[in-house]
Amino acid sequence: MVAEEDVTGSGEIRAPRPCLITAVVAFQFALAPPAAGAQFPQAANGEDLADAPGDAIYAASCANCHGLDGTGLAPSLLAFEEEVPDFTDCDFAAREPDADWIAVAHEGGPVRGFSEMMPAFRGALTEEQLTRVMGYIRTLCTDDNWPRGELNLPRPLLTEKAYPEDEWVVELGVDLESDGGTSAAYVYEQRFGPRSQVEIVIPYGWRRDGADLRHGLGDAVVGVKHALYHDLDVGTIFSIGGEAILSTGDESVGLGAPGSALEAFASLGQILPGDAFLQAQAGYKAPLYESGANEGFGRVVLGRSFTQGEWGRAWTPMLEMQVEHHFEPGSEPHFDLLPQMQIALNTRQHVLANIGVLVPVGGDDGHGHARPVRLLTYILLDWFDGGFFEGW
Repeated sequence: MVAEEDVTGSGEIRAPRPCLITAVVAFQFALAPPAAGAQFPQAANGEDLADAPGDAIYAASCANCHGLDGTGLAPSLLAFEEEVPDFTDCDFAAREPDADWIAVAHEGGPVRGFSEMMPAFRGALTEEQLTRVMGYIRTLCTDDNWPRGELNLPRPLLTEKAYPEDEWVVELGVDLESDGGTSAAYVYEQRFGPRSQVEIVIPYGWRRDGADLRHGLGDAVVGVKHALYHDLDVGTIFSIGGEAILSTGDESVGLGAPGSALEAFASLGQILPGDAFLQAQAGYKAPLYESGANEGFGRVVLGRSFTQGEWGRAWTPMLEMQVEHHFEPGSEPHFDLLPQMQIALNTRQHVLANIGVLVPVGGDDGHGHARPVRLLTYILLDWFDGGFFEGW
């Protein structure tokens, strides 16, 4: 966290007027270290802009760097070398929630793991004034197809999010009973277009086979997802998706199925009052081999995010509930409860971890054996916001 006073000094970097929304630049792009004694000028008099609308505050405090149209001035016209982003580029502007942009503008770069070259502007404009500026900046992206970053809810351990994302995830699951079987997966997700995402899952597993420990690839997955509907005013996003589950694992040791399968699903995200949220997913899996049984599943997640202080890291406890049912004679649905906690590991909050315990509620594994309690966890990188070792 930065100190309560503004970052000031005397040095080489000067500009004729303040560039308030350079704070937003800092949230998306790591800034180079400043020259010794680097100084940013004081912002326009906030009292003079107390009742001004967002576009007027922007024009007085930001346009000399970011341009009246929001496309940004060329570095050759500025007093620093960093490229100013284009606020009319929806791929950049729509991804992050207002709160994160305002945090950097208000507190300075270090609050999200960026350079101290980005000073705090809390002494110049209030949070409410910054909110008005953000309201104006949001109008510069004129394509409403892009879901807003506020709808990018925390990622549960099982439920597929409705929001299209750029991230990779390393997952791990360990049976706490029976033979202690372990599974892992590398998940790569890449967004394309305003609403769509492609996903690749490469699983790996370890299974006890008598006295031997067998390991190898599981069944790989290739999937797509598309957001059919999103509306920040009501806090809702709804998506559909599909996956091809490929028979790449070793069925003889429980690392795969005897054939491939197709899966279709729908996902919902809903913002609730008080930083709470609900997510849900329902789907159907159809095997492409004769011995397989069709399967339906449903998942629901309730959670709430907390922060350390007003601008600190996020902690998100969640309770996930799952039901699975194989549509074959004599089969009964399986119910699971999964309490979990997602934690922001770094100050930029784009490296996250989640840990939880899956607790079966009744039912066996179909072979007369109790289903084991499992420890589940992941580490996630939202790679659009920077590399794994940035922002700590």
